[in-house]
Amino acid sequence: MTTTGRTGLLVPMYVHPAVDPAAWERLALHADRLHAVILNVADGPGTTREPSFAAAARDLRAAGVRLLGYVDTAYGERPAAEVTADAERHREWYGVDGCFLDQSASTASHLRHYRRLVRAIRRRGMETVALNPGVHPAPGYAEFADLLVTFEGDWHAYRTAPAAPNWTAEHPPERFCHLVHGVPPALCALAARTARLRGAAVYCAVPGHGPNPWSQPPPLPVAEAAS
Repeated sequence: MTTTGRTGLLVPMYVHPAVDPAAWERLALHADRLHAVILNVADGPGTTREPSFAAAARDLRAAGVRLLGYVDTAYGERPAAEVTADAERHREWYGVDGCFLDQSASTASHLRHYRRLVRAIRRRGMETVALNPGVHPAPGYAEFADLLVTFEGDWHAYRTAPAAPNWTAEHPPERFCHLVHGVPPALCALAARTARLRGAAVYCAVPGHGPNPWSQPPPLPVAEAAS
């Protein structure tokens, strides 16, 4: 298991580099603030290598940004062979450092499946594996995931979310992440502080709404990058 102790922003980059190249460039300028960037070509790596994504991934790697390839696991219903094949394509085509396993199951009954899945992905050269159940899962998931997303939802739900269960205190905050969308831009800093107070040292807060709120990166001050 990789335990680098990295804090900061985990950015789901769900927008094409040709559509918003400036957003990708800003991420490279703020590499020191990033935990990692999630690369999502087409709800996964796609069926062929996409040159625009490959170039954007190369630039981020050159800036020192860790990249995680997006892979959907359908809450444990997707065959393991399909999941690992997606991971291999991410590695081969875009040089990612690890995987972001989305729609991960959270129940104890799926622990064995995900433990085997994570081991298989690591055998294929992935240094980091993040799981996104979007809620606090059964405690056993923390035994093999490098990062657990224990909240994903909108700002209203986040403000009233229950406290973290006691078992999370047995692990460093760098092992937990909160992803919050629909955050008023002026309150994104507050969302970051809230994540830290709730035991998650990795986070992302964006103002986006709708079916793809992650189509824009979190607010990053351009002036700070130029200084």
